[in-house]
Amino acid sequence: MENQKSKDPLHGITLQKIVEKLVDYYGFDTLGELIPIKCFIENPSVKSSLTFLRKTDWARKKVENLYIKSISKFPEN
Repeated sequence: MENQKSKDPLHGITLQKIVEKLVDYYGFDTLGELIPIKCFIENPSVKSSLTFLRKTDWARKKVENLYIKSISKFPEN
């Protein structure tokens, strides 16, 4: 096998970390505007969002795409 780093920006990051980063950066109000799904608009929480996104592929894809587009905006830890 080759020992190369993955070029996939989602490699090694959990859905929970993705949601937490997006919520920290945008907040649920803005997330609900960018991706208008119920788990970001009505009584939002990371836990309820994860439950929904794990069951709903199209919504998870939208969240992952927003994360990829936003990586460069996140402050370095």
